[in-house]
Amino acid sequence: MKNLLAAATPVPGGANTIPLTPGGGNTQFNPLVNITANGIIGGGISLVLIFAALLFFFMLVIGGIKWILSGGDKGQTEGARNQITAALVGLVIVFAAWAIAQLIGGLFGIQIFTGSLQLPTF
Repeated sequence: MKNLLAAATPVPGGANTIPLTPGGGNTQFNPLVNITANGIIGGGISLVLIFAALLFFFMLVIGGIKWILSGGDKGQTEGARNQITAALVGLVIVFAAWAIAQLIGGLFGIQIFTGSLQLPTF
């Protein structure tokens, strides 16, 4: 057991040292060096907006299919109409949020979606 632990423990400056920076000579991970908290937050906001837009779009399509398949039944048609209305309202809210973020970016120079969001420092 002692020999196993000695073999697994890297010797500082030895041939089996572990690089602590992403990349470490491997070009596959070099883009990871430029990751910042601002970029992660901006990417997260973009991802949430894209996911919400896709969700409401598919709700709209499913509502349309339900309306077509309702066969004239008043209850099913009303349910499909309500789903389509909710999906359209959701899409309007998502695109309004995107437009407001773009407006803020234009007025104050804060580009939220490009990763240049500046966080306050303490």
